[in-house]
Amino acid sequence: MSKKTILVAGGGGFIGGHLVAHLRGEGHSVRSVDVKPIDEWYQVSDGAENVVADLKDIAACHAACDGVDDVYNLAADMGGMGFIENNKALCMLSVLINTHLLQAAEKAKASRFFYASSACVYNADKQVNEDVVALKEEDAYPAMPEDGYGWEKLFSERMCRHFREDYGLYTRVARFHNVYGPDGTWDGGREKAPAAICRKIIHAKKTGETEMEIWGDGKQTRSFMYIDDCIKGILGIMDSEILEPINLGSDELTTINGLVEMVEGIAGVEFKHNHNLSAPKGVNGRNSDNTLIKKYLGWAPEIKLIDGMTKTYEWIQGEYTKKHS
Repeated sequence: MSKKTILVAGGGGFIGGHLVAHLRGEGHSVRSVDVKPIDEWYQVSDGAENVVADLKDIAACHAACDGVDDVYNLAADMGGMGFIENNKALCMLSVLINTHLLQAAEKAKASRFFYASSACVYNADKQVNEDVVALKEEDAYPAMPEDGYGWEKLFSERMCRHFREDYGLYTRVARFHNVYGPDGTWDGGREKAPAAICRKIIHAKKTGETEMEIWGDGKQTRSFMYIDDCIKGILGIMDSEILEPINLGSDELTTINGLVEMVEGIAGVEFKHNHNLSAPKGVNGRNSDNTLIKKYLGWAPEIKLIDGMTKTYEWIQGEYTKKHS
């Protein structure tokens, strides 16, 4: 493999940090850019060019894209469902990042551009039942995405398409389905369900509590993709001939109640479950149809939920212990 100069936008985030580490391990020159101060980055890779900049600013995007071969845009103001439902304007402002990065990448004559979209682009009418039919890529239209965050992602997908069609910029788009794993957000309000559940159970076990809160009735269904599968999928899609946005997610479906019980089993505990029916819970059902990714790449995310959650629980337990020691 030829060595490249690569920009990872959002490199201080969860997925971005893992991607930077992987690319550096392959010997590439990596410029990692994030808006957070470096001491708040989830991972800081040795040998990478680590830059603090606000990529909503077009000048920062031009500086970030200068001299790079490939651009991976994973930068966005986002979090779990509690954050998304209560910060719609902030989520939509991320449209500036992708718009300005596309302009800068095209001007810099970058060879390839990857955009991290989300399953939140899918039509809400396809996700009203817990017994959900797995979402095919075509189910994004007619458009009725998650308000705020989903609309921004869907618009940015179209921007990538039109920059490819109008300017010849090689663009690839993946729709992520609930990525989880170590070295990510596990407290503070932006964490997603797998990390939040691990933290709640670790805290209850540590403090001797006998009950835990679950958002919604717990019957809502989801699939969750472990970070290692996500990185493998990103790289495969970037180097593919896949023109349309494509699902990148596990098709192993579970309920939130089932996920809680799984983590209780990992922890060796069992709690009384209190369901907070007024808390944000998202759509009732969502799963990834992996027909297309199997067709194009001969592969789909394959790490079992129990294996990924065991690793995630152990990492969060270590972080919790360090914070509360």
